[in-house]
Formats: sequence, structure tokens, C-alpha cells
Amino acid sequence: MKLSTKSRYGLRAIFDIAYNAGNLPAQVQDISRRQGISPRYLEQIFQGLKRAGILKSKRGPQGGYCLAKKPEDITVAEVLVATERDINLVECAGKRQKKSDCCFNGSCVTQDLWCEASNQLLTYFSGITVKDMCDRGQAKGIKREQDHRFMYFI
Repeated sequence: MKLSTKSRYGLRAIFDIAYNAGNLPAQVQDISRRQGISPRYLEQIFQGLKRAGILKSKRGPQGGYCLAKKPEDITVAEVLVATERDINLVECAGKRQKKSDCCFNGSCVTQDLWCEASNQLLTYFSGITVKDMCDRGQAKGIKREQDHRFMYFI
């Protein structure tokens, strides 16, 4: 299985929002700069994450994107499913598979292996939260960026 850039970038952006912005809205251009992802592509990814209830947006000069739930309530699996639709290793391991799509459906030994492996992968990703990712980022020494919108100098 190879995850698309949509999933990889979406997960990085969710981490970035949780790690750098906390409860404040994060602006796309800041996430884009920190993560090296095109702002236009981020906006496309964020639409799917909003539909999935992972992100919410706020308009206006102090607006941006923030998490719709607490970081400990968002799993990696939720983000991947929101961006990929499912995380099966192969097509025939998916629940959306029609019996007529594969002439070996039901009589294929490898199909069982792919289904088991896909389930284990889903279980693994379901056990990791965005908060866990933030804890890992902190342990790696990744510096948090302060929100520049609220810096005042006298």
C-alpha cells in the first residue's frame, strides 16, 4: 500500500495545527510554510477533513483552521480514512469490493491475507492519536512556533 500525498500531507497538517496552534485557528499560509506544502493543495485537503468532522474553519482576519475535536480524540486512522476513503492494502480486501470484480473472490488464499493485514494496519493507526504525534514531536525536539498574530511590541 502506498499512501497518497493527500493522506501524508493531511496528517502532517493536522499535526502542525495541533502542535503549533493548539486551540487557536492556524492560517493556511503558516502551515504551508512550516510543512512545505502548497497552500492551494492544503485547502483541497482541508475540505475533506472538514466534511469528516476533523477540522473546522473560522473566517476573518483572526480566522483559519482548528481541530474540531481534542487531539487525543482524533486518530491517525480517522485522518487517513478521511483522505483516502479506506486504507486497504489491495482492492479486493475492501468492503466496497463487488463479488463480480474478481473471478477469485472467496476462493483466493491471498485475499484473506490482504484482509487480515489491512485490519491490522487499521488497528495500528486507530491506536495512535494526534496527541501521541504531538508527544513524539516534543520528544524529537521539534520547536513550536509562536503565533505571530498576537505579538505586540512597545
